Amino acid sequence: MSVPQYRRAAALALVAGLGFSLTACSTKSDDKGTTAGGKVTITVDCQPVGAQKELLKNWNDDVVEFQKQNPDIVVKSVSVGEQCNNPPDFTARLAGGTVTDVFYGYMTDLQQVLDSGQAMDITGVVNKDTIPTWDSVDPALKGAFTDGGKLYAVPVKNYSMGLVYNKVLFQKAGLDVNNPPKTWADVRAAAKKISALGNGIAGYSEYSAGNTGGWHFTSLLYSQGGQVLTPDGKKADFNNAMGKQVLQNIKDMRYGDNSMGSRQLLQWGDLLTNAGAGKVGMFIGAPDATQAIVSQFQGKFQDWAMAPLPGQDGPAKGTLGGGEGYFFKKDLSPEQVKAGLKWIAYQKLTPGKGQFDYVRAKPQNYPVGLPQPLLFANGSEAQKQELELRKANANVDTTNFAIFEATPVPIKGEPRNAQAIYAVLDAAMSGVLTNPNANIDALLKTAEEKVNQLLAAEK
Repeated sequence: MSVPQYRRAAALALVAGLGFSLTACSTKSDDKGTTAGGKVTITVDCQPVGAQKELLKNWNDDVVEFQKQNPDIVVKSVSVGEQCNNPPDFTARLAGGTVTDVFYGYMTDLQQVLDSGQAMDITGVVNKDTIPTWDSVDPALKGAFTDGGKLYAVPVKNYSMGLVYNKVLFQKAGLDVNNPPKTWADVRAAAKKISALGNGIAGYSEYSAGNTGGWHFTSLLYSQGGQVLTPDGKKADFNNAMGKQVLQNIKDMRYGDNSMGSRQLLQWGDLLTNAGAGKVGMFIGAPDATQAIVSQFQGKFQDWAMAPLPGQDGPAKGTLGGGEGYFFKKDLSPEQVKAGLKWIAYQKLTPGKGQFDYVRAKPQNYPVGLPQPLLFANGSEAQKQELELRKANANVDTTNFAIFEATPVPIKGEPRNAQAIYAVLDAAMSGVLTNPNANIDALLKTAEEKVNQLLAAEK
């Protein structure tokens, strides 16, 4: 769950986008996606919405060029609004069978997609013939979309979490921008100084709604050295000293120091709106969070830097990593599957094209130079090409990510059934952020019971 290149927008734009999408889905074709003229038609979701003008233009230009190069394929772009950033919305569309032919999902969505029966096994058709850079894609990312030896989606993005901080607020608070917090005690001390600036500024900000609270709880737990589930995946494993420490750190900052602001129950866009307005000193996120702050929430690139995720008393013992991909709806024709793979290869997995078209992105309000998306394995041919293009066209100060890149934290993947678990853990996060008398032991016990019930129901 990160910030995909073509998603996120204001609610009004989402409504407009959704209304457009219903029209965009309509095309005269048979049930195998073949038009009267013999062309193969595919619907693809997560087209940028109207509020993202440059990104929408880029996408539309890519569709035109792709169709010019492949005159036998018609790509119908669909904006599905919050499906692409709101896990519950995605679940509803999945359950209702309204996903597009080629549909976007998180790595954590694999289990619910399989349970829904909506996705195809694409193992036999994904190779370097259908996706020329396939051999360069990190095997770990392929594995995230594999179950029982079968591949169900093509990865298109990867990320890991760290500490994102506002250099302007650091300087105003007398903090060293080149020596960001390394422990949670450091974070707490820095947050107090930043919040003391007043004017509604939160020294540190945190999510607690829309599954985002559980997402961040997981990363914070990893920093402690903990895990959400037992190694066999059958039981919750966060109701312990490490889980309690996560919530205690947040509760101490929220009510002990009053350094997290009064507005809580924040979801993805809420926090980044505040950050773009210069009202947030620190939060945890992936490198492309800075992209969203600028391109969608009117912030400035030069204001932001990134450090590794802090640990409790020293370096973090782990951090959350994850990513996104595209699934293929069941019952597509072989021609549609091949067309979809061609489009993904062009738009998402070719250095110099689509999301890697850094020459195009450089003059736009879009950052080039971030250490993301990390799709290709180190040393692979595509990785070398992507890195060379990224460095040649950088339009942001890459030193802002130097500490993050130079001090990598071991990456741990998201737990199975992550979105359902995150929804449960939202309550624990919101509890300590909205109630000064919240009982951490009780919150974790309740969450543990609910997660165990969820896991037991799957058997």
